[in-house]
Amino acid sequence: MSQKTLTDSAQAGAVEASPEAASTKRWWILGVIALAQLMVVLDATIVNIALPSAQADLGFSDGNRQWIVTAYALAFASLLLLGGRIADLFGRKTAFLIGVVGFAAVSALGGAATNFEMLVTARALQGAFGALLAPAALSLLNTTFTDAKERAKAFSVYGAIAGAGGAVGLLLGGVLTDALDWRWTLYVNVVIAVVAFAGGWMLLHNHRDAGNSKLDVPGTVLVAAGLFSLVYGFSNAETHDWNSPATWGFLIAGGVLLVAFAWWQTKAAHPLLPLRILLDRNRAASFLAVLISGGGMFGVFLFLTYYLQLNLGFSPTKTGVAFLPMVAALMVGAQLGTTKLVPRMGPKAVIPLGFGIAAVGMAWLTGIGVASSYTSAVLPQLIVVGFGLGLVMPPAMQLATGGVAAEDAGVASATVNAMQQVGGSIGTALLNTLAASAATDYLAGKDPSNKLVQAQATIESYTTAFWWSAGLFAAGTLIAFLLYRRGVPEQDPDAAPVVHM
Repeated sequence: MSQKTLTDSAQAGAVEASPEAASTKRWWILGVIALAQLMVVLDATIVNIALPSAQADLGFSDGNRQWIVTAYALAFASLLLLGGRIADLFGRKTAFLIGVVGFAAVSALGGAATNFEMLVTARALQGAFGALLAPAALSLLNTTFTDAKERAKAFSVYGAIAGAGGAVGLLLGGVLTDALDWRWTLYVNVVIAVVAFAGGWMLLHNHRDAGNSKLDVPGTVLVAAGLFSLVYGFSNAETHDWNSPATWGFLIAGGVLLVAFAWWQTKAAHPLLPLRILLDRNRAASFLAVLISGGGMFGVFLFLTYYLQLNLGFSPTKTGVAFLPMVAALMVGAQLGTTKLVPRMGPKAVIPLGFGIAAVGMAWLTGIGVASSYTSAVLPQLIVVGFGLGLVMPPAMQLATGGVAAEDAGVASATVNAMQQVGGSIGTALLNTLAASAATDYLAGKDPSNKLVQAQATIESYTTAFWWSAGLFAAGTLIAFLLYRRGVPEQDPDAAPVVHM
């Protein structure tokens, strides 16, 4: 393994300047990275609210509607590890800038779509460029901030955006659809990208820490096909059935391909995902924490969006605003967790605590009814869930990418993004299926034409999803407690610093 560390890389690329000027520049870089990451994360949800308008405009069927969302998720998840390795091999600045420009260009293509095929192609290409951009952004953050305290603050900001970006996407999607047109949910990326590209061009340095390595082509094919099959299989569970070959067939194929990928990584001369990245106990626990939080969080965004709009009669914009207290609580939890609690208590105490708080908030949210009030039945619960997730996601992301060799920074960052994306896909499929079954069971023997019965059936479906999300977070509490090492993470002298006292 190369002894070149992330700290070395950052120092090699540093500008000859005073410590104050260098520190100021780092925070400007954080702003650029955060903006680019926000663009990628919010695009997972920003189009959702605009879908009915887009469907009416372009005239595609209900069956095709899911592909506007699924095309992005499939391309993003399946190409993430490749994108991370490209950043390591050819330079993070190069990967970042190409990702930003490409993302903006295909967003403009989607905004100008004249038919379903053009829109779904643009969404798939968005996912592909996002898979290049997201790991480059996270690995740039990892190599830019090497001081422990600064790094903790930077990751609290980044982690809060990664966790809250979905809610921001719902708000922005609602505002743009209501005020302008559904096409602006895609055009807005061009505006964001111009700022991110200008900042990246001026502030970033290009590092090729794995420049002597080669791309692992068999590994790339295996992992891309495996992740594609896994996400596609879970997506089919929403629209088909768990008994459908289109569901279980792709899930089995995905599992086999990923096992083959893991085997190949032990044989490859230049592995795409060096297994040393996964063998650290805290890092493996962090990957699982990101996977679980990504899965459970969709229970909040997806079903609460339905409840607020369909049951409480909120507009798209008002629905987005309703999520803002959760975003604020998540940011407070992120700052407290990464800068104060983990450096003093270690992840074994903090991350299970965050999962436990989120589980309590989700269980509390099951108290919603047909005529509940937002201020009493939703708002306090959202704040509790947001605060709990703030204690989980940013510290987990920081620990998952901290301490890796410089040549592995991109692919470690890609693995974090892949875990969040796959977790979201699994969570969406499972919760949708469970919610639909709960509604069907409730309607059995009742009059489905009765509006009150119908409304209560939807409440039953939402609360079932919330209970399962609470269970997922409770499982996260146990898993995180068992897997994380005791005490404050120690700094590896041959790697980038992890938060410590």
